[in-house]
Amino acid sequence: MKMENSMEIEENKIRSAYIHIPFCKKICSYCDFCKNYYNENVVKLYLEALKKEIKRNYKNELLNTLYIGGGTPSCLNYNELDVLFEITKLFKLSDDCEFTFECNYEDITDELLSLLKKNRVNRLSIGLQTFNDKYEKILNKKIDKNLMIKNVNLCKRYFDNINVDLIYALPDEKMDDLEKDLNEIIKLNVNHISTYALMIEKHTILYVNNFKELNDDVQSKMYYKIVNKLKSNGYDHYEISNFSKKGYESKHNLNYWKNEKYYGFGAGASGFVNKIRYDNTKSAYNYINGKRMIYKEKITKNTEINDYVMLSLRMINGIDKRLFKRKYNKSIEDVFDYKKLINDKLLIETESNLFIPSDKLFVSNEIIIRLLDSYILNK
Repeated sequence: MKMENSMEIEENKIRSAYIHIPFCKKICSYCDFCKNYYNENVVKLYLEALKKEIKRNYKNELLNTLYIGGGTPSCLNYNELDVLFEITKLFKLSDDCEFTFECNYEDITDELLSLLKKNRVNRLSIGLQTFNDKYEKILNKKIDKNLMIKNVNLCKRYFDNINVDLIYALPDEKMDDLEKDLNEIIKLNVNHISTYALMIEKHTILYVNNFKELNDDVQSKMYYKIVNKLKSNGYDHYEISNFSKKGYESKHNLNYWKNEKYYGFGAGASGFVNKIRYDNTKSAYNYINGKRMIYKEKITKNTEINDYVMLSLRMINGIDKRLFKRKYNKSIEDVFDYKKLINDKLLIETESNLFIPSDKLFVSNEIIIRLLDSYILNK
């Protein structure tokens, strides 16, 4: 009994924090994240508010991951970055803490990289999205293939742990277009690649301009082309949208997918602390004026179980059945009746894991919904 309580206490510890910097010099047409045009006066006030939020809510835990995202954190000038990194010194970071900073490839310079390295950043995430300049106008994003290659190679002189993002299923994109993007991204020889099908969300320029997503059949073919191409070039497919070389999985994102606790600081950030999920306002101005948290929900045990299952099944190894039992004091087969999903070859069960077969990953959402609908505990 004491050992189980000890495990529960350990699992409830917060080991990760996310900081959102919602400023950009240019707004991409597909972006649905919290963002504002860069304004020096607003940035100053925002960083002051960020420091207040962290000092008020951070409880001095030792963090294993810290992630600064956006927006475009690299659009801050060097004085503002100095202020930001002074704020991050409020955190206690483990010796091997994974500290990620998101960069726009156009912002990358020796000076920026030196500043990041000096302040304990050890992982970069660079939003390349595509090398194909025919999408420059559609995405409202500068696409300069030569500069992308040059600056990623510059980053490799300073950092070993680099992620680049690839968007596929762009308007009218053909398989040949995707093949060229994949060939270019593989040649970069970075250790982590994140891939995302274009989703046209409300409140984006693409939505307002009435662009449509490619149909599911085309998206599915593109998805499996990406999977096969990256796996054949030495990348481990460890999560639905993520690929890495051995040992370079994103520790921060794995924390999310394992449904562990984390802080979210800044406008548009979300967190999971003390059985409470929360969202901060997406308005930088409300955030600056102290109107920060706009949503808060106490998570019941049943909801936490569902969240754990939903997030775990994003990982290629799926649900760790022994960890499930340790966390919830129930075997997963006592909570969900998933025999039909196994018979239908939509789930695979081993002694230790329950996971979605590789050829069904594209329809994982439907499988997860069916599994959650099979909930039998207390029925």
